[in-house]
Amino acid sequence: MSAPEPSAPPTNELDSIRRWLADLRASVERKSDGLSPEQLAARSVPPSSLSVLGLVRHLAQMEHFWFVKTLSRSDEPQLYVEDGDWDAQFRGAVADQAVVDDAFATWRSVQARADEVLDHLDASDLNFVWDPEDRIGSVRDVLLQVVYEYSRHCGHLDLLREAIDGRTGE
Repeated sequence: MSAPEPSAPPTNELDSIRRWLADLRASVERKSDGLSPEQLAARSVPPSSLSVLGLVRHLAQMEHFWFVKTLSRSDEPQLYVEDGDWDAQFRGAVADQAVVDDAFATWRSVQARADEVLDHLDASDLNFVWDPEDRIGSVRDVLLQVVYEYSRHCGHLDLLREAIDGRTGE
């Protein structure tokens, strides 16, 4: 089961969540479209290390963590996190075309892997709970966490893009 077409009404909660996720991913594409490596790596407000490129790397890391490591139970290392240093994903977002290419290729590759995980879920799987004591201990919680992260960071991307060239990517 793949993500429903944008024009098709969702038939269940899983389809609805996947539609929102697809829309948020597309929003990141729009908000970063046409920017140079220097613009993508431009920091927001000192001392913050937040940048469009840093957020793309973070979103790749975030989807990888939730869909590959958590739902698929893979023991792969964290993406862009060096020795537990979570800020590395942002500090490493430098104005270099190779870094830009890697970030977007990795983000898109992780999306494809995440979609494979989601393709194997049934709407009833959302109710699966692996740890009732964990704040994010069910499949539904993971999906909502990912949508939450994207929504929050799309707002950051609006502000970053507007500071770069006056556009918000919409």
